[in-house]
Amino acid sequence: MNTAPTITLGLAQSPEDLKGIKALQTANLKTGIAPKDRKKTGFVTAAYSLALLEKMNAYYPAVIAKMGPKVVGYALVVDHQIRGQHDLLDDLLTQIDNTHYQGQLLAHSRYVVVGQLCVAQEVRGQGLAQKLYQQFKTSYRDRFTYCVTDVDHENLPSLRAHEKTGFQKLGTLTYGGSDWSIVLWDW
Repeated sequence: MNTAPTITLGLAQSPEDLKGIKALQTANLKTGIAPKDRKKTGFVTAAYSLALLEKMNAYYPAVIAKMGPKVVGYALVVDHQIRGQHDLLDDLLTQIDNTHYQGQLLAHSRYVVVGQLCVAQEVRGQGLAQKLYQQFKTSYRDRFTYCVTDVDHENLPSLRAHEKTGFQKLGTLTYGGSDWSIVLWDW
């Protein structure tokens, strides 16, 4: 009788967890995926150094999924404390700050940003993105009212995953040569 390996969810706690995030990120970078495959496989856009991942994790630990010792999914947690560390994150925070939700500028609310979410190829199609987001909410809903991120329009698997989770589209933006949807999950 074959049983699927157990996937556990939690927060990144060790240098090995961060190295696992970095390895998964590197394997799924948009620049390494053929343009014809991007709409069906999904991808991540930004490459974060291990040093930046360590800084992010020091503020708010990333949500991770592990199969044994291997990181097979993650959701990076970003708030304003990380400003000045990465151009794309700075631009995203500025764009979100200038976006309205329910008649209020998000700059005047308590929101957290998903700096990146990724699921390993071998465990896709099992609802892991939604499980990561549920763990994200459980871990951070006491500190934040909204969870916000952006999704590249070319990344159809990610757009579907965010919609299934309950994110709603607030607007669009363009940077890095791509069009993006700003999406919000009201906790």
